[in-house]
Amino acid sequence: MRKYLNNIGPGILVTAAFIGPGTVTVCLLAGNSYTFQLLWAILFSVAATIILQEMSARLGLVTKAGLSEAIRTLITNKISRNLVFGLIATGILMGNAAYEAGNISGTMIGLKVIFGPSVSELTCNTVIYSLSGLLLYFGSYKNLENFFIAIVGLMSICFIAASVITHPPVPSIMHGLFYPQIPDGSILTIVGLVGTTVVPYNLFLHAAIIKNKWQNTSDLSAVIKDTFFAILIGGVISACIIITGASTTGTSINSISDLALSFDNIYGKWGSFLFGFGIFAAGFTSTLTAPLAAAMVARGLMGWKDDIKDYRFRMVWLSILTAGFLFSSVGYKPIEIIKLAQFANGLLLPLIAVFLIWVVNQQKVMGAYKNTCWQNWMGCIVLLVTILLGIKGIAGLF
Repeated sequence: MRKYLNNIGPGILVTAAFIGPGTVTVCLLAGNSYTFQLLWAILFSVAATIILQEMSARLGLVTKAGLSEAIRTLITNKISRNLVFGLIATGILMGNAAYEAGNISGTMIGLKVIFGPSVSELTCNTVIYSLSGLLLYFGSYKNLENFFIAIVGLMSICFIAASVITHPPVPSIMHGLFYPQIPDGSILTIVGLVGTTVVPYNLFLHAAIIKNKWQNTSDLSAVIKDTFFAILIGGVISACIIITGASTTGTSINSISDLALSFDNIYGKWGSFLFGFGIFAAGFTSTLTAPLAAAMVARGLMGWKDDIKDYRFRMVWLSILTAGFLFSSVGYKPIEIIKLAQFANGLLLPLIAVFLIWVVNQQKVMGAYKNTCWQNWMGCIVLLVTILLGIKGIAGLF
């Protein structure tokens, strides 16, 4: 066990990043509206995340750099490079700003559930903004990793226990997992479930931080194990949240605080407190990773030195954090902000996945560790499904 714990690495940051308030919200709403019918979307999302994040982690281990650095190296034509940089930077920075607004909004709801509705939203948002800024400014990579391990562990216990206590029908769960179906009106929820699990910025974050844990290609086996188990844990948590949400079927959900009903039904008077802690923990970890990932993308694209204390690096994450704070404080309903962020993630994913698959197929970058035919087939299937879901989701909006 000690050896296993010592080998826990960047994969847990990926899990902490995608188990945010968006995951809690979208999964509980999916369970509330469609019971177990959309569990297959989580199964697909977990498989897709493992496939893409393994490519990202392998890229980071082989090149000692991130995805944005690799793209910068490969595209030598100035016009093409500027076009690609603009496309990626716009998508990631705007997407992360929206995602950050959802993270802060969800974290704020968690605080209000814990401390009571008398605490103002602006006060909660200011506290979250200040704590996140201080941790990002003073925290080292290792301290953040240990913090995420602890929080993900507590969230796992909380949500897995909640799903077990509801005594869900196992045959219905198996049917929902392995029999894909798209109930009427569910396509936006499906895109949201994919978008909240296969988070585009994680593909940049994972590659960029691998070198903080492992240095040699001989460690590839450990990297793959770390990626597989960390993401699998996140998938189990997401599935358990859907199962918990299924216990509220028939109850109208109009706000995030209404979602606490699923925990009240299970834990009694402690339910709201546990739900508040769960969504606070989920939101706060993601509040840290979204700005961090955006700064890493900018650093790679612009060729800045690899230093988290570089003022330009700090200005990027501070800008994302501040934008999220402002968007979450202007009066929009938090649940709508979170759902929009998840949908935007689902649309951005195919673009980033295309660049990742292209990069890990380059012999001069990856050498003997470039993608195999099997890995390319898996990556292309994931890409095709996400494109189709995105198109269908856009059509559904109109």
